[in-house]
Amino acid sequence: MNRPSLDDLKIERPEESSSGFRLWWLLPVILLAAGAIAWFTWFRPPAAIEVETVAASELRRGQESGSGTVLNASGYVTARRQATVSSKITGRVTEVLIEEGMEVEAGQVMASLDDSNIRAAYELARAQLESARRGLDETGALLDEARINYDRQRRLVAQNLASAADLDRARAVFGSLEARLRRNEADVEVAARQVDIYQEQLDDTVIRAPFAGVVVAKNAQPGEMVSPVSAGGGFTRTGIGTIVDMSSLEIEIDVNEAYINRVSPDQGAVATLDAYPDWKIPAHVIAIIPTADRQRATVEVRVGFDQLDDRILPDMGVKVAFHEAGAVEDGAVEVRYGVLIPEEALRKDGGRNIVFVADSGIAERRAVSAAEFNSGTILVESGLKQGERVVINPPSELADGSAIREREQ
Repeated sequence: MNRPSLDDLKIERPEESSSGFRLWWLLPVILLAAGAIAWFTWFRPPAAIEVETVAASELRRGQESGSGTVLNASGYVTARRQATVSSKITGRVTEVLIEEGMEVEAGQVMASLDDSNIRAAYELARAQLESARRGLDETGALLDEARINYDRQRRLVAQNLASAADLDRARAVFGSLEARLRRNEADVEVAARQVDIYQEQLDDTVIRAPFAGVVVAKNAQPGEMVSPVSAGGGFTRTGIGTIVDMSSLEIEIDVNEAYINRVSPDQGAVATLDAYPDWKIPAHVIAIIPTADRQRATVEVRVGFDQLDDRILPDMGVKVAFHEAGAVEDGAVEVRYGVLIPEEALRKDGGRNIVFVADSGIAERRAVSAAEFNSGTILVESGLKQGERVVINPPSELADGSAIREREQ
């Protein structure tokens, strides 16, 4: 008996059509392609709008808002009373009694010069004065005796007890002594004037402060020569030191002549030292110098501090905000806080202030509280934070949620 083979046990199936199999796989591909075309046609996001942005900068604490500010300018602190103190005579320095930063009073000794030669001449002049005075006293005594003798001879001649020759001799002696007395008086006066001259020269060897102030420079050392005029070559000093009257500090500003019409005498202002940017100092215009610099087209303006402080030093850089009348009263400075943005970033919409903030490629429309800070700058007091980027000159098609692309700077 023959057993069936494996081939005999295989089940025969009808052969599937190959064309139907290919159509079944092509159908999903066609549907996906059609969906993609439809999405790109009707649902494609609009192209990003290219915009220019800038970061909002922080308004430093204590910085004035600029409300009422008509002009901002910069200058330097200067001292109206400043002197490099020198001697009236040329001499060798024997002692220097000052140091930088030291406060001195008017008339205080700053240095001394070698006075040995002048003192010797002074002592000689005093001796000559004493000798002249003794000669004057001696001549005076002789003149008194001659006057008595002359009077006696006149009485004797009147009584015929003396000759006319005796009277003539007495008169001659008296007249001679009178002349000597006048000469001795002149000698005493000359000797006294000579003593005064040498006394002044002695006083000139002691160099004193002409006014109260602070020493800002020490220019000479013991052993050096000083002179009221420069001797050249750098071997002779022309000054002992420089002192500044700190109560005379003020600000000098060169204002462009195109803006000088915004400044007037007694106008209120606020000064800010570059060294202390958060410290606002009330100030006022002292004077406008009535001349212009032809080369720089500027006019010098003097500004005085309403309050002086030890932190204010000569030659410091300072910025001054000139205010409208009444903007700064009784030394008070209006203080406001916020961030600063360019004026071109602000848009008006229905009476509200609007800015567009760039956030991850999307424009966010945001209402803010804003006020003018100064020309070209807006102070945003609320609604915006430091560092957030706002759109400058936003185009008309820009709206809340618009896709944006920040222009490369």
